[in-house]
Amino acid sequence: MMKSTPLAIPEVLLLEPKVFSDARGFFFESYNQREFESIAGKRVNFVQSNHSRSGQYVLRGLHYQIKQAQGKLVRVLAGEVFDVAVDLRRSSPTFGQWVGEMLSAENKKQLWIPPGFAHGFLVLSGCAEFLYNTTDYWAPEHERCIVWNDAALAIDWPLAGNSPVLSGKDAQGALFNAAEVYD
Repeated sequence: MMKSTPLAIPEVLLLEPKVFSDARGFFFESYNQREFESIAGKRVNFVQSNHSRSGQYVLRGLHYQIKQAQGKLVRVLAGEVFDVAVDLRRSSPTFGQWVGEMLSAENKKQLWIPPGFAHGFLVLSGCAEFLYNTTDYWAPEHERCIVWNDAALAIDWPLAGNSPVLSGKDAQGALFNAAEVYD
């Protein structure tokens, strides 16, 4: 069984598996289609699984696809990240707001980020391996990026005075007020 907690943006869910530990190690069910759909309240079909490895203070995001919007179920296999979702649904009462959670291999928490959100994460450990399943395929022609440090969003990244390591694309992201969003 998986514990589900809605965050301040209630469509974004923090998922915590029941972990069985003993002297040999641990076991947990990381995904169960029937249970997940019950928690999410709708049919969800994952079509792509992505795995990244990043060094400390690498910040990836804030990414989204304006067409072929992707829902993402994300978790950390090694290390720790601060994971962020930004509501880009213009008709939503939480439009322009963000939520963030610490995800780690140790806490085994997952985040469900439905379509309509930008997503990003900051690696806090020496390195981290990050896994995410998506509800639609990667479509580079529809990919968009909002700059990580946009003052309009005021995301409280736990950088502890360090500068993030960014890709060229992420450093040149659009400002939130100029970004394409969902209706």
